[in-house]
Amino acid sequence: MSAVEDRHWWFVARRRIISSLIERFARPPAGGKVLEAGCGTGGNLALLARYGKLDAFEFDPTARAKAAAKHVAEIDFGALPDQVARPEGSYDLIALLDVLEHIEQDEASLQRLGGLLREDGRLLLTVPAVPSLWSEHDVIHHHHRRYTRRSLERCIAAAGLKVERIGYFNSLLFPLAWLQRQVQRITGRHAPLDAVPGRFLNGALERVFGLERHMLGTVNMPIGLSLFAVVSRK
Repeated sequence: MSAVEDRHWWFVARRRIISSLIERFARPPAGGKVLEAGCGTGGNLALLARYGKLDAFEFDPTARAKAAAKHVAEIDFGALPDQVARPEGSYDLIALLDVLEHIEQDEASLQRLGGLLREDGRLLLTVPAVPSLWSEHDVIHHHHRRYTRRSLERCIAAAGLKVERIGYFNSLLFPLAWLQRQVQRITGRHAPLDAVPGRFLNGALERVFGLERHMLGTVNMPIGLSLFAVVSRK
């Protein structure tokens, strides 16, 4: 991930979508505080730092070192739900980007992050969607689950939080992804994970996926490879 997240179509287009979601539904006030929970190797740090004073934590030591080497923010150790040394009610925006699916205790993790929000703060989260698309990709990336809109809503509600916006994205490419999964199941062959396609294909996929940033919040996609939610304290 660290080697490709600056140029792989999925990472590049997703950052545009995340930026659009923050601008529309979760922009913190000037001088606000931002937290990335589970920042991985740091591909989103520069984006999130545009919106306020950025903190971040990460469980994996190798990923944490790579994120710290970007010199965007201090990267602390942290593990949801119980090992997050942050003061209650201190953040205007928390980003939890494709992290929740890695954690067994997803409800408790959301509850912990909700406690870190200021009264008018927002939590922006993204997760992989559609359980029937479960594949070797999920296994290798140590996922515990893929979500449906309803299961994510239930998880958020059980954490005592309020859904303000929720929806599918990465929808335009869903038919291709579905077909690819079926071919993989029949043949048993899996493409290399996170390999960057050729320049033309990489650019085309980036443009198609990136188009959705203009649609989110106005067009309710019926299905997609991912889900987003903007969440607040009750």
